Amino acid sequence: MDDLLSEFLMETAESLEVIDTELVRFENEPNNTDTLNNIFRLVHTIKGTCGFLGLPRLEAVAHAGETLLGKFRDGALEVTADAVTLVLESIDQIKELLAHLEAEQVEPEGDDSELIGRLEDAAMGNLAGSEPVAEAPAPAAPVIAANPEPKPAPEGVENWDADLGRELRPGEVSLADLEAAFASTDVEEIIDETPAVEVAPIAADTAPSAVALTPEPSEDAVAKSDTSLANQTIRVNVDVLEDLMTMVSELVLTRNQLLQMVRNMDDSEFKTPLQRLSNITAELQDGVMKTRMQPIGNAWKKLPRIVRDASRDLNKKINLVMEGDQTELDRQVLELIKDPLTHMVRNSCDHGVELPSDRLAVGKQESGTIRLRAFHEGGHIHIELTDDGAGLNTRRIRDKAIEKGLVDANEAAAMTDQQIQRMIFHPGFSTAAKITNISGRGVGMDVVKTNIELIGGAVDVTSEEGHGSVFTIKIPLTLAIISALIVGVGDQRFAVPQLSVLELVRTGPGCEHKVESINDTKVLRLRDRLLPLLPLSRALTLEDTPKEVEETHFVVVMQVADQRFGLVVDQVFDTEEIVVKPLANVLRGIREYSGSTILGDGSVIMILDPNGIAKTAAAMDSATRSAQAVLAEEIRTSTEEDRVSLLVFSAGGSEPKACPLSLVTRLEELDATQFEQTARGPVIQYRGKLMPIVHAAGPHALRTEGRQPVLVFNQGHQVIGLGVDEILDITEDRLSIAIADDT
Repeated sequence: MDDLLSEFLMETAESLEVIDTELVRFENEPNNTDTLNNIFRLVHTIKGTCGFLGLPRLEAVAHAGETLLGKFRDGALEVTADAVTLVLESIDQIKELLAHLEAEQVEPEGDDSELIGRLEDAAMGNLAGSEPVAEAPAPAAPVIAANPEPKPAPEGVENWDADLGRELRPGEVSLADLEAAFASTDVEEIIDETPAVEVAPIAADTAPSAVALTPEPSEDAVAKSDTSLANQTIRVNVDVLEDLMTMVSELVLTRNQLLQMVRNMDDSEFKTPLQRLSNITAELQDGVMKTRMQPIGNAWKKLPRIVRDASRDLNKKINLVMEGDQTELDRQVLELIKDPLTHMVRNSCDHGVELPSDRLAVGKQESGTIRLRAFHEGGHIHIELTDDGAGLNTRRIRDKAIEKGLVDANEAAAMTDQQIQRMIFHPGFSTAAKITNISGRGVGMDVVKTNIELIGGAVDVTSEEGHGSVFTIKIPLTLAIISALIVGVGDQRFAVPQLSVLELVRTGPGCEHKVESINDTKVLRLRDRLLPLLPLSRALTLEDTPKEVEETHFVVVMQVADQRFGLVVDQVFDTEEIVVKPLANVLRGIREYSGSTILGDGSVIMILDPNGIAKTAAAMDSATRSAQAVLAEEIRTSTEEDRVSLLVFSAGGSEPKACPLSLVTRLEELDATQFEQTARGPVIQYRGKLMPIVHAAGPHALRTEGRQPVLVFNQGHQVIGLGVDEILDITEDRLSIAIADDT
């Protein structure tokens, strides 16, 4: 019975997740008979299995819910939001009973008569807003058509099940026969008299309305079952996969050590077999990783129900759109992002999407939209949560930050809107006018940021007031094995996760890039952008650094959220796939480290935490903000003086040409047949004047028919038209004029 109960709990949990999602879909699409039939079969299966296992309380609740669903299914009752809510209540009650059953191995004591009574009343049409279809001359809501007649058995088929519409598999018994047997036989007697019987897994997506009883099969049965879909998958305990992943990680470490040994040999007979071993290890690693990968949609299953309930509680109309739900990532990462995503969706429902009346007042549709999108990019998972609501109130966030003492008024005035918006991730920060069941307690977004950073990810927000917000999450595919850049400071080495590395820059004598000082703060001018520099030795409080500032250094350009900075190191060794080992308890309070690893030469090094390093950079950069302002003004002035906007066009060949955009008054396409010839060349009547027309490639290139692109220039009171072949682009660059050599 323990095995039967375990299978029942696992399968029922999967079925309930499907029911939650399908009920929300059915409420929006009440004419979708396929969805309703799937829900009905799932609840019917749960009820029948509860009866088989002797769980009367669960069976009674499921039976009452099934009765109400049956009324929908038969077209005898209208589908209303209140009725669907009542069915969802019964599903929630089943979940609570199952949680107790899993913890205590017995059904909890209690009485569900109040809930069952409401379900029975609703089935009789005694729910507010629900009336029996038979009594309503013209139903206000769409009515579900009655189920079609059961399909008759084809000729020559003995074990035909009319409800399923197919032949029963070997050893399978329909629930109708099973329930009939239980009506006259005690459960204990059946269990005692049934040799070698176990309940086969019931797939939640297929939702069969029959329980498969699998006795010892005959040879003919085995030949049939080997080709069935049920035997193409197996259920494996998570601990087995975790142990397998640990062994593969150790194998990767051993491979790295062997490869390091061979690299130091000029010629070795081990190189070829070791290369083959390396390839096999990589394939094995990929294979094991695939066993741990799950669609991110598994973490989204509860979100439609959450949005639906939040819409009712807040009197809002919200649509949830999910894209990329088949994007796969590691099961461990999947579990860790469920809660952050739930927080973010609730926050969007409460603070993001406006009330229908407010949306209509500003010209929006009455229903708001929350969009979840997941995709792979650069070996990582990106999740975007977008809403078309009111956006973040930057002024209110700034005032609240000043009120809480997070920044002073002068600092707040110098911060950009996006920097102000990121204040919502600060612990205890909330701008909600009142506390609700959904948000407003100052707990949520800081938890989101903390949990995502714990798995080596990053979260950011961009918002435009009145037009909505976009939250972006970037997380690794897996936490077990990651790609890292090995760097050195002095005689010590460290691993930097490549998730946050943008590029490497070399500085020093003879190098293109130079380290400069602005207000006693070291910065790197990288493509006209100020890059604050943080020596790794300083961040980790390493005392002895053998190199002087003037000597050659490497700058690891890192980006965490939108914070970009340069990490100064002495050496860059290699990129390597490393196995992440958790930190010892004594080191877990140090935010600069996220773990440790073993390199190929057997040495143990620390793995840097990009988020912790970024916080250190921000804390140590009190002077960097003023340096940023100084360089920003310098770049702005330099841009105004040296950089010009250019209009790029083609004329007389494939090579592009350009002219200062400030000289161009208008861009026109003129009818070439309107050009008139004069002694001094072609002209055209343009805004009451004769405008001379010349072509940038010469008089022969001017068109005589069709449309001629023309750049219009003003010189005092005179206008001149320059004909071109095609207008290509507008760009900005420094204007460096050189006189061409005519020879």
